[in-house]
Amino acid sequence: MIKVVPLEIMTDKYNQYFIITSDVKKIIADSGIRNGMVTVETRHTTTGITVNEALECLESDIDVFLSKLIPEDAPYAHNHMLRDYGSTGGNPTGHLKAMLVGNHCHFPIIEGQLINGSAQDIWFCEFDGPSMRTINVIIEGE
Repeated sequence: MIKVVPLEIMTDKYNQYFIITSDVKKIIADSGIRNGMVTVETRHTTTGITVNEALECLESDIDVFLSKLIPEDAPYAHNHMLRDYGSTGGNPTGHLKAMLVGNHCHFPIIEGQLINGSAQDIWFCEFDGPSMRTINVIIEGE
């Protein structure tokens, strides 16, 4: 059996990080699937999904690291008029940060429980907010 459950988050900052592990665990519990896999994937190209420890100091370190690696004021080619969209593409940093962070993660489910390490939490990363965002929680199993 496969179940796809959308998880919606309204972000309110340009760059923002959310720990969504408890949301994913609740979706797994509500699914009725006892053994299998869960995939968590973002539907957006300027957001990311990653796995790391849920510490505020680490969140700050990740944000500072990505900002240094991908500065806002660099001369990006994406900062020009996009005829197909009818507007200026002004979010190149969001695309590049999302590419580095990744867009999904996978974990096993055993006896209805998410099997993750004690310091492994699932993070949703916003790099082009504020916006309404949707995450797919895909549960496969029996």
